[in-house]
Amino acid sequence: MTIPAHMTRTALRATAVGFGAALALTACSNGGGGYAHGPGASAGTGRTVSAVKVTVTETEFALKLSRSSFAPGTYTFVADDAGHITHALSVDGPGVRDARTPDIGKGQKAALTVTLKKGTYDLYCPVDGHRQLGMEQHIHVG
Repeated sequence: MTIPAHMTRTALRATAVGFGAALALTACSNGGGGYAHGPGASAGTGRTVSAVKVTVTETEFALKLSRSSFAPGTYTFVADDAGHITHALSVDGPGVRDARTPDIGKGQKAALTVTLKKGTYDLYCPVDGHRQLGMEQHIHVG
């Protein structure tokens, strides 16, 4: 059986229009600026977000980041409790408010994915009193 040329063109045109619409919706639905928290979290809708991984080693009472320069974009901060007591990680800055991991114990890790814009952000341990004892880092994005 032969398919007439006009039907093939119509089918190809419909496929191209559908693909173009799906691509446009995907590009427009990113949202940006949001955050998600918890192990393996992604920013927003449950889809996988490609993010730059940054390990934050937490000890009594300091934070050590695996990188020191940041450009605007999506980052997954992996809090690694290398200390002896419970810690967590919180991020605050432009467009990110009170994003945090759950509390983690010695040897545990938790991930926090955030989208960072230009500006200064505070990374700190939100466990009572830890920030005041030195578990705080300021990063500049830009």
